Amino acid sequence: MTVPRITGVDLAGRPHLPLLVVGPSLGTSSSVLWSTAAGLLGDVFHVVGWELPGHDGGPGGEPFTLTELAAGVLGLIDEVIAGRADGEVRFGYAGVSLGGAVGLRLLLDAPRRVDRAALLCTGARIGEAAHWRERAATVRAAGTAVLVEGAERRWFAPGFVDRAPGVAAELLRGLATVDAQGYAWACEALAEFDVSDELANISVPVLAIAGTEDLVTPPAALARLADGVREGRLAVLDGVAHLAPAEQPRQVADLLREHLAAATDPYDAGMVVRREVLGDAHVDRASAAATEFTLEFQRLITRYAWGTIWTRPGLDRRSRSMITITALIAGGHHEELAMHVRAALRNGLTVAELREVVLQSAIYCGVPAANTAFRIAEQALRGPEPR
Repeated sequence: MTVPRITGVDLAGRPHLPLLVVGPSLGTSSSVLWSTAAGLLGDVFHVVGWELPGHDGGPGGEPFTLTELAAGVLGLIDEVIAGRADGEVRFGYAGVSLGGAVGLRLLLDAPRRVDRAALLCTGARIGEAAHWRERAATVRAAGTAVLVEGAERRWFAPGFVDRAPGVAAELLRGLATVDAQGYAWACEALAEFDVSDELANISVPVLAIAGTEDLVTPPAALARLADGVREGRLAVLDGVAHLAPAEQPRQVADLLREHLAAATDPYDAGMVVRREVLGDAHVDRASAAATEFTLEFQRLITRYAWGTIWTRPGLDRRSRSMITITALIAGGHHEELAMHVRAALRNGLTVAELREVVLQSAIYCGVPAANTAFRIAEQALRGPEPR
């Protein structure tokens, strides 16, 4: 087996977070296709994308199968995790179209490496073999630029190009610059790909995401995939065609966050968020000060407050900080207020926005409460975090 060398791109998050690997559709780059959705997931995942041969600005290399491509992706993942202090080897996976096909091969060939998978706009078989071989011949003769007009109709739901012309143009420009040989090898790999009879062997939980306007891999194809694996679930996005992460990045990010978070212990996820919001120094002091009497309380707030509420996708951290500060002012919880004022700055609030939050609380929580809050907040903003 000839394993292609796969290049990766660091899209979002930090290396200590749970690893999420994302894969591209044929003719696209993960760095473009996944950029917005990955950014929405970077608070809870280290998101790493991989690129198809010839799609990363380099040559197309040698021919490959989907099995060999999946092995190359595993090689990239091994490089990513090699420097991790925790030695973590399991990861979440999300792939679009051909990237989803690679995900199926990973689930079949290396099931112990994958925690959970999301397979978007894909199928156990994609299209007809003769069609892929014909397209390979076309791009070898005329290059990938001849595919751009047809790709616009296949990739995007009606109206998307008008709503997001910049996103569409960037993806279509990328297609025109793909190495013809690399694209052709990928077409021929898809011509040979069919795991319809192997789906029942997949035991890893799978979320299948379809678009109502997808003519390449319609919802019925994703429904068959979800029904065929041992533990599958289908989500259908209205008004979406073949490139769901580009067309609806927020919906895709929310679905992935919900599906993939189930593989993460809420305590571990909570500790990551708690450290990012409150700072390592504070969490280390709180942990060191815990006694046999208070230890279970520390674990409770880490698991439920930080690992269950602060990790939910419905609100960003800035919003959660504003709500928390208001609640602390209303409840007179002054000991916690200074800590969360500093946390709000870490979460992206400006000093001016903090002032507005306290002013708002003056109307709804009472002027005396806001007066005390202003004093505590000003002290927190002036001085270093207490030791």
